[in-house]
Amino acid sequence: MRTFRYDTEIDVPRDPEQVFAFFSQARNLEKLTPPWLRFEILTEDPIDMAPGTLIDYRIRWRGIPMRWRTEIEVWEPPHRFVDVQLRGPYAFWHHTHRFEPRDGGTLLCDEVRYALPVALTGPLRDLVHSLYVRPTLERIFDYRAQVFARLFGGTAKTRMHASHALAREENTA
Repeated sequence: MRTFRYDTEIDVPRDPEQVFAFFSQARNLEKLTPPWLRFEILTEDPIDMAPGTLIDYRIRWRGIPMRWRTEIEVWEPPHRFVDVQLRGPYAFWHHTHRFEPRDGGTLLCDEVRYALPVALTGPLRDLVHSLYVRPTLERIFDYRAQVFARLFGGTAKTRMHASHALAREENTA
């Protein structure tokens, strides 16, 4: 399976404990997701974030309704957590969130490794990725940076690693 990797960093002028606490409330993911995705958490409250927590969502992408289920694989407050897709639009989705102290604030680092559905291969996969998937991820994370700027102050600064601007491809067995 061919996977891609997407890395971003956002400067947040709050300490890691405060930023991590925001993510401890699963419903806040609705605030971080652009309205055009019509994102909705289906899992009933309370959602206790911990390893093994399952969260069900519904989104609409380009008018197509999709259900998505993720599992919290790692939960290490206030340093990092990892969510993985169990069911959803990707063949593989592994999202690591890291919270690093930086200059009196937090550097929020996201590493997303993903693979497109197995029905997409070769040139078709690459075309779909470059025209739709990568630009969509960029828009989602840009929106997220704007939300953090609005909620926590500062400016919306999203940095993508240079190797990631074209979504680095990783070959896996």
